[in-house]
Amino acid sequence: MKTNFSFTADDDAASVSSKQLVLLASICSGILMCKLVYDFAAYISPLRFNAAYPNLTAKLEWNGTTGFDHLTSLTLGFSTFHAVFVSVASIYLLVISDQFDENVHGDSVVNSTTSLSEAVMGISLGYFIADLTMIFWHFPTLGGIEYVFHHCLSMFSIILSVTSGQAQFYIFIVLLSEATTPFVNLRWRRVNDRYLDTSGQKCSKAYTLNGIALFLGWLVARILVYIYYFVHMYFHFHQVVKQVFPLGFYSLLTVAPVLSVMNLLWFWKITKGLIKTISKARHRE
Repeated sequence: MKTNFSFTADDDAASVSSKQLVLLASICSGILMCKLVYDFAAYISPLRFNAAYPNLTAKLEWNGTTGFDHLTSLTLGFSTFHAVFVSVASIYLLVISDQFDENVHGDSVVNSTTSLSEAVMGISLGYFIADLTMIFWHFPTLGGIEYVFHHCLSMFSIILSVTSGQAQFYIFIVLLSEATTPFVNLRWRRVNDRYLDTSGQKCSKAYTLNGIALFLGWLVARILVYIYYFVHMYFHFHQVVKQVFPLGFYSLLTVAPVLSVMNLLWFWKITKGLIKTISKARHRE
């Protein structure tokens, strides 16, 4: 007995509908995550950090970005939560799983996509929407035009990738750079006042160590990882040209270079700040 299986337009429509539902649910989850973590930070911060929290000039930013104590570098804000989540997810998808393994997928790695990778990008998109909304609502308290530009570029790239199912490998390389966010949150507020400074810890060893961690993390996640991005694209350029749709192709060629230039400018500021901090620490000795 022979059974024939045929797929109709209804099957394709159902598949597209399912994909859209996953994307919508993950975006909403990302926004809900931001709300829950924000509320949790608002509740826990005055209880655990009474010595520092009342002295901060912008409690909104404190709740929305990070908290700390004298013993640990535990961060509580939703940007830190998102950074940890998306960094772990990116490492899993890029290194541990075989989703982007060329030995498994060959030349089709640029088209590799799964429900997991799409859900992760949807959650990340939800975070960027929530964070950008807060930046606009309280502009420029929570960040200047460079943060708006960064978030818009990130959202644009994620939307193109998740809707087309292409170039997700490169998107997760870029998302891996979010690994530096916890150190940025612990060291700086977006208006460039320092949490550790505001709480009276600017002269502490924790401040210096966090600066070193930020420097090394930035060097690896936002400089070396981007170099790997460009090298990989160079050696796989024929695959990208043949398989990625035009708008996606040109965004791969333009967005990452723009973000890398921004990363280099911020890295220069971080380096100068670290040199200044270490110099002051030596003088105190």
